[in-house]
Amino acid sequence: MKHAVRWYCPFYGVDGQGWFLAFAAFQYHVKFTFFMGTSLKPVPTIGKSGTVRSLDVRESDKLDEKQLATWIEQATSIPGWHGGSPRSGGLPL
Repeated sequence: MKHAVRWYCPFYGVDGQGWFLAFAAFQYHVKFTFFMGTSLKPVPTIGKSGTVRSLDVRESDKLDEKQLATWIEQATSIPGWHGGSPRSGGLPL
């Protein structure tokens, strides 16, 4: 597993497969972004941008840790996002 920070957010990826997950902390929630989220079962419900899907967790939410762990496990086993073009700040793995 590899990790990096881009736009103040931690990114996680697998060598040869690309980035599969990023986190972002906001004032009232933490966002978990799965770059190939449409390939996960069940598909996370937030986001409609291509294959990207997210999970927003607020302090008052009851986090389904088992589901989050399952999504992370699934995401590590499928090809991820390869970081975009270097011209636009791409982050190759």
